[in-house]
Amino acid sequence: MPQPYSQSKALWAITKASFRAIFNQPTAIAFSLVFPIVFILIFGAFGNGGGVSLKVGFDNTSDTSNQLYRIINNVSGISVVKKNQQDLTESLKKGNLTALISIKKSTDTANALAPYTIFLKTSDAVTPQNVQVLKTMLEAVIKNVNEKVYPNAPKVAVVSSDIEKIPGRIYRQIDFILPGQLGFSILFSTLFGIAFTFYNLREQLVLKRFYASPVNRLNILIGVGTSRLFFQLLNVIVLVTFGHFFMNFTLQHGLLTVLEMLVMSVIMLFLLMGVGLIFSSIVKTDTSIPLWINLFGFPQILLAGTFFPIDVFPKWLQHLCNVLPMTHFNNAIRSISFEGNHLTDCWKDIGVLGIWIVVVYFVLSRLIRWE
Repeated sequence: MPQPYSQSKALWAITKASFRAIFNQPTAIAFSLVFPIVFILIFGAFGNGGGVSLKVGFDNTSDTSNQLYRIINNVSGISVVKKNQQDLTESLKKGNLTALISIKKSTDTANALAPYTIFLKTSDAVTPQNVQVLKTMLEAVIKNVNEKVYPNAPKVAVVSSDIEKIPGRIYRQIDFILPGQLGFSILFSTLFGIAFTFYNLREQLVLKRFYASPVNRLNILIGVGTSRLFFQLLNVIVLVTFGHFFMNFTLQHGLLTVLEMLVMSVIMLFLLMGVGLIFSSIVKTDTSIPLWINLFGFPQILLAGTFFPIDVFPKWLQHLCNVLPMTHFNNAIRSISFEGNHLTDCWKDIGVLGIWIVVVYFVLSRLIRWE
């Protein structure tokens, strides 16, 4: 009696063959592993000592009805960040702000012009040299106010030498760069791998032969996709391990953080595999595949916070950045790794990626070509 055809064995055979095929392509290793490690070494070396970054915020106890407040807001070289107090404190703890400024009426009655005292609050994550530079700039502002507004009076304000310091976590450059490189690796390796693989299988009539066999068509997609998934997750583990042990990449909860980063990577991979299948279905020749991948990929690299924060862009462009799926992948990975958040805290980013997945696979169901 003939044995029934085993779909599970067929799926396993397709998965193994596809996985082996990946390692027969040196460019796959280069795009997904070697290039990201080189970029991590280069960009991660920038700013580890903490460059001059004079972003400040005003404490909610600060007097804002005086000349000093208005002038500090317009000083070249000092960027005033306007957020709520909790967000400002979190930014300070991460070293994204140099200090919180509080301008208060001085209790010193020697100055008849009701002088002010400027208090600074900083954190352990802020480079001390930056605080000193800020203090020097504020003293220059006071001198300028005295010369222009009160030319014959004593100092209108002083910067307190008693600087408050709160605990903070050092936010190294690698903590920003490595999540972006994970996205870079997943993006291009998955798109190129899936698009070219599926296109070649169709053009070489392999899919047509599969279609004529008892193999379920869904198993073909699952087999190719699973092999790509395993390969990319191995790359993620290698990159995170390299970054953590050689460049002090922060993993707030250790192994749990790595596992949650892998889950986010699976979500992003599932999305990108759909995009790659769409490209392989709409192109007429394989030379068109890189064009479509670059049209989709480069905005993700340039505008999604891969190499630099999106807040450097104008407000109108930031709205576009927040639509891109890679922005939300990068945000979630950084939130999980450095801030110690969990997947449940990243519901907004996961939700946006979920919407993208639904749209992508709906389009794919209409465009996919087997022959």
